[in-house]
Amino acid sequence: MFYIRKRLEISASHHLDLSYPSKCTRVHGHNWIIDVFCRSAELDDAGMVMDFTEIKEKISDVLDHQDLNAVLPCNPTSENLALWIARAIGPKCYKVMVQESEGNIACYEADDAGCRDL
Repeated sequence: MFYIRKRLEISASHHLDLSYPSKCTRVHGHNWIIDVFCRSAELDDAGMVMDFTEIKEKISDVLDHQDLNAVLPCNPTSENLALWIARAIGPKCYKVMVQESEGNIACYEADDAGCRDL
């Protein structure tokens, strides 16, 4: 099995739709650090699991300097952002980690192995 990891940083605004009072319901922004993990049993014709530029185009080119409430079809929590990214990358993506601020990290892992390396 071959594995790759691509780290990206995006800046974007959002607000959360919550059922309780929170300052996060007001528009605010983050510089998210995103780690995308992909794997494949075989390399493509170019000798890659997936081109790093393709990952960047699917994520940064869509999300960077955007209002995530206008871009994502869901409440833009870090957890939902991680799931959206995994689906945008496709079946080779098995894990996404999203850090919205120091000490606050959400992880989505497709095979439910548990994001143990937070």
